Amino acid sequence: MHKLEKLFTKLQLTINDITSYEIAFTHSSCNISETYHRDYEKLEFMGDAVINFVVASLIFQLHSDKLDQGKMTKMRSELVQKKGLAKYSKKLGLQEYIQFGKSLKKEDRDNDRFLEDVFEAFIGAMYVDLGVDQATAFISHIFKDDITNFSFELLTDYKSELQEAVQADDRKTLKYETIKQEGPSHDKTYTVEVYLDTICLGRGVGKTKKAAEQNAARAALNKKAG
Repeated sequence: MHKLEKLFTKLQLTINDITSYEIAFTHSSCNISETYHRDYEKLEFMGDAVINFVVASLIFQLHSDKLDQGKMTKMRSELVQKKGLAKYSKKLGLQEYIQFGKSLKKEDRDNDRFLEDVFEAFIGAMYVDLGVDQATAFISHIFKDDITNFSFELLTDYKSELQEAVQADDRKTLKYETIKQEGPSHDKTYTVEVYLDTICLGRGVGKTKKAAEQNAARAALNKKAG
């Protein structure tokens, strides 16, 4: 039995041709020829396009009555950002099936970037093998709950709002400093403080530096409003 059959059974997928899926899990370090490449990069390109289309379609169906075009675009970006795709990859257990070449050291393989790429490539393989309808149904199943229950607060750019508030006073520039990183490499938590000159205006925590900075800016705005 082919190793990937375990994955297809788990995901309840009935495939036509296993070839595309084998390529979807093959990292470029497996290439042994400079003239012939058989890895997931082309499928990753295809999968990225399909994911973006389906997620945009779901956002439009579920939230176009509440959000304008700009916020729908931000929402899609939040949902399909690379860190998010790595999360879905882990949820599906795709990391068990990635094939690396001997040139890539074992410690270098524990990297979310590979999980992100393989998730997109896997969707690309599904699109090639099963067509747009089944690929759409699969992606919708994965993303629908997160889109339905999305926190619209994530669409607010607190950093820009804080910068505008500070500039209205005396045209000063804000500085964000990461003061703490905790947790393993694949699941870090960041703590960030935002400063105006030497004055700390707020502190925020998040799973990415970007999220922690936004939370620090939000804390500063709440303090200013209070």
